[in-house]
Amino acid sequence: MHASGVQIYICQSGADGKPAWNLNAPEAELTDQRGNNIGRHYAGPAWKHRDGSEVIAKAVARVDAPDSAAIPWVLLSATGHSGNGILSRVTTIQRIQTVGGQPPADGCAQENLGAEFKSSYSAEYYFYAPK
Repeated sequence: MHASGVQIYICQSGADGKPAWNLNAPEAELTDQRGNNIGRHYAGPAWKHRDGSEVIAKAVARVDAPDSAAIPWVLLSATGHSGNGILSRVTTIQRIQTVGGQPPADGCAQENLGAEFKSSYSAEYYFYAPK
């Protein structure tokens, strides 16, 4: 599935006490190879297909994208499902071919803790399930 949307960052105090942009959630529309809307991607991270099936996952590996302005490529492992459709048996998800989505290099300071920034991105998601 192709995803197009935003990565939402919040300005928060980091572990070191310094303000930093932290990923809050993605918001993206999912389309098939013909460009038809078939679902959405949102906080969890979760993916919901128009057939009602949903998969929730957690990242298990990541590598920097070839383009330093793009969010990393990730491998995710399913942690939960709902519905009986196409995503109900997914065990692994791969995000590759990312474009954009990085937080701003600056603009997060003590005086604007809680500020939100939406960074446009696109990616390809591959979903794997046993035969």
